[in-house]
Amino acid sequence: MENTRFKVSQYACAVLLIVSSIALVAYQVIDIDDVASGLLYYVAQSFLLAGSIFGLDQYIRIIKRHYHEHTQQ
Repeated sequence: MENTRFKVSQYACAVLLIVSSIALVAYQVIDIDDVASGLLYYVAQSFLLAGSIFGLDQYIRIIKRHYHEHTQQ
């Protein structure tokens, strides 16, 4: 149960990071027709962290699957 809560909160944070960065860019483009460099840095960091969250979980699943295959032989 605890592991499921952690994963849900982890994925929720990743999705919120992506959504917030897109929303901020959309607001700034609509408001001033430009995107500041600081906001671009935030978007890059948000996508990097969200990608790391999803990618790391997949990497761990692959390692566990290979481990179980080799230990059962």
